Amino acid sequence: MELTKYEQDMLDGKHGEGVALAMKIQVGLGKAFNAKRMVEITRTHVALSAQDADLWFVEKLLNKGARCKISPTVNPSINIGYLKEHLFEVPDAGVDIVSATNEAYKKIGATLTFNCTPYLQQNVPGFGEVISFSESSATPYVNSVLGARSNRESSWSALCAAITGRVPEYDLLLDENRKGEILVEVEADIKDDFDYQLLGWCYPQKYKGLEIPVFTGIDKRPTPEGFMNFGAQLNTSGAVSMYHVVGITPEARTLEEAFGNNKIKKKITITNEDIERVRKSLCGEPGKIDFAMFGCPHLTISQVATIAKKLEGKRLAVDFWILTSTLTKQLAQKMGYLNIIQRAGGNMIDSTCIDVPPCWQPYYGKTGITDSPKCAYYNEIRNIKFIIRPLEECVDAAIKGEVLK
Repeated sequence: MELTKYEQDMLDGKHGEGVALAMKIQVGLGKAFNAKRMVEITRTHVALSAQDADLWFVEKLLNKGARCKISPTVNPSINIGYLKEHLFEVPDAGVDIVSATNEAYKKIGATLTFNCTPYLQQNVPGFGEVISFSESSATPYVNSVLGARSNRESSWSALCAAITGRVPEYDLLLDENRKGEILVEVEADIKDDFDYQLLGWCYPQKYKGLEIPVFTGIDKRPTPEGFMNFGAQLNTSGAVSMYHVVGITPEARTLEEAFGNNKIKKKITITNEDIERVRKSLCGEPGKIDFAMFGCPHLTISQVATIAKKLEGKRLAVDFWILTSTLTKQLAQKMGYLNIIQRAGGNMIDSTCIDVPPCWQPYYGKTGITDSPKCAYYNEIRNIKFIIRPLEECVDAAIKGEVLK
C-alpha cells in the first residue's frame, strides 16, 4: 500500500501507540483486500456490543492512549436504570460490562447516541460521502438508499477508522465495485413495511452469494421504515452490504446504470409463492404469548405513532417493550404517544438493544411476539421463541395475550 507521510507517521508511532495499533489494523485490512491506498473519511458508526471481546479491544486502544479523530455514533447498549425499575434487578455481570463499555467509549471519544439507526438521525451521510459504518442494518442503508460509501465494517475496524480518520480504499469505496451483478425480478406484491421484512429475508434464501443484487418490479418508493426493514433482513438472512432498486435508489435510475459494464451473472425471480413460503417458515404458529418486543432496528417515530393509535384506550395483557433512540422517545413524549403507551401498560426504553445478555433474562424460555425476524433470530440462542407478525397485528396480540392467526 502507498501511504502518505502522515499515514506512515501514524503507523510508525509518531502520533502515539494507540494510533499506531489502529493504523496497523487498517493497513492489514488494506493488504488483505489489495487496497492501493488509504482514503480519508468524514463519519463513523461503531456497533459496540457490551460483550467481552468488544470491551477488551476498546480498553486496549484506550490504555495505549488512542482517542477518536472522528467521533463515532454508537450502537445501543442497555438502559440499566430503566430495566431495574420496570423489569428486574439486572445481574451484576450485566451491570458491570455495560457500565465498563459505556465508560470506555466515552473516554475514547465516541458520541454516546446508543442507537442502531444513525442513518435516520444524528449521523446521516450524503451522496458519495466516504464513511466507515458498522451495524448490519446501517451498511446497506447508507450505501443503497443514501448513496454514501462504506464497506461492511466490524465494530473494531470502524473504531480504528474513527481513531485514524482513514480507511483502506477497496470494494464498495470504488465505482466499479458498486455495480450490480444479480438481477432480482420481484413479481410478488410488496405492499407495506412488513412485506419488506419478508422480501429481505427471502432473497438470501434464494441466492447466497455476496454480489450486489438489483431489484426490479418495485414501483413505489419504500418508506424509510421499509428500507430499514429490508436492509436489516438482507443482512441477517444473508450478507448484503449494498443493493439497487431500479428507478428508486440513487445509483440505479435505470437498469443500465445499476449494472454498468457488468453482465448479469444470475437472474432470480421472487413470487408471491416465495414470500408466502418465507412467511410460513419464519413467522410461527398462533398461540399464547408472554411478552411483546419491538425495536430491532430501533423503532422510528412513525412506528411509535402506529403503536400508540392502536393502544389508545386499551390495556395490554402482556409485558410490552418498545426499543428506540433517546431522540425518538423525547419526541414521543412531546407528541403524547408515550403517555398513551404507558397508560396501556407498555414500556418505551431508549439506548437499549435486544441483544445484550443477560439483561433480558426474565424472558429466557418464554414466547414473545415481534415484527422483526432479526430480533427473533438473535434471541434463538437464549431459548426465546418469537412469533413474527406485522406491527399492528403484534399490538392486537399483545392486547389479547394471544396470537389468533
